[in-house]
Amino acid sequence: MSHNIAIDGPAGAGKSTIAKKIAQKLNYIYVDTGAMYRAMALFLLRQGIRPDETEKIDVTCEKADITIRYENGEQVVLLNGENVNGLIRTEEVSRMASGSSANPRVRTKLVKLQQELAAKENVVMDGRDIGTCVLPNAAVKVYLTADVSVRAKRRFDELTAKGENCNLAEIEADIQKRDHQDMTREISPLIQAEDARLIDTSHMTIEEAAQAVIALC
Repeated sequence: MSHNIAIDGPAGAGKSTIAKKIAQKLNYIYVDTGAMYRAMALFLLRQGIRPDETEKIDVTCEKADITIRYENGEQVVLLNGENVNGLIRTEEVSRMASGSSANPRVRTKLVKLQQELAAKENVVMDGRDIGTCVLPNAAVKVYLTADVSVRAKRRFDELTAKGENCNLAEIEADIQKRDHQDMTREISPLIQAEDARLIDTSHMTIEEAAQAVIALC
């Protein structure tokens, strides 16, 4: 029987980085659900669709084939056969993903893929509704969070390191907007599962946060 770890939380809390480290230490498969939604967002953007064009998203999302493959221990996200790892971390894709991820058809398609993988393998999965909707029976559930200012600075540093010109105040405002969208959306809003442990990473290193989750296992 597979053993699953569900990690939820708002943007910039360190979910993906910490989940990857946990998977590496426990030899589990890391499933970046956010990357799957970002790949869908990239597909929709390429079709010239806006986040508020619900009917177009309903129809078009069915044409996207999004899969995960592992190469040398790294997760590779494939969009219709194309490796899009290097294309899905832009702010434009982030904004589109925040809107399109609330679409019922988009969520149904991707959740099915995630659940099938988790049923077969020991996985660490992070996102917005893993413990509440995707893996409600996960053995370990964690809600990671951090102060908005801390999350914005992390994102700013990440983008700056890639050579992108960005504004810290704009990033913080965008994160606050995304928090509101994620927490108030009608379909699978971001909330802490009743049986999830709250971990605030504002003043923790990646290693400290990872060890805190592993201790729960």
